[in-house]
Amino acid sequence: MSSHAGSADTDADLIAARVLAVPGVAGLHGGEFGEVATYLPGRRVLGVRLTDPGCAVHIVVAYPNNVVDVADAVHRAVAPLIAGPVTVTVEDVADSTAAAPADTLEGTSR
Repeated sequence: MSSHAGSADTDADLIAARVLAVPGVAGLHGGEFGEVATYLPGRRVLGVRLTDPGCAVHIVVAYPNNVVDVADAVHRAVAPLIAGPVTVTVEDVADSTAAAPADTLEGTSR
């Protein structure tokens, strides 16, 4: 869980929305086996793992964006929401013209 006030549900959803709003982010990534997620009642938020303290965010960067620049922008977008450290991992680079699976873009899976 996050170390600041608020529910994991709100925190994970807010973080996912902030990440997906960053230019150059093609989607959130749940890891090789879907293990990077925040588990909530009846669903999970893929690509966002709340830890104590901080969080981990796993993303897919849209080609031809600079991977380091996008990861830094994600860190800047999420850091104000979390009291602890924010770790950003770039899991993949995707062709920006190709459609990604819906759950990857939304960052949630039911």
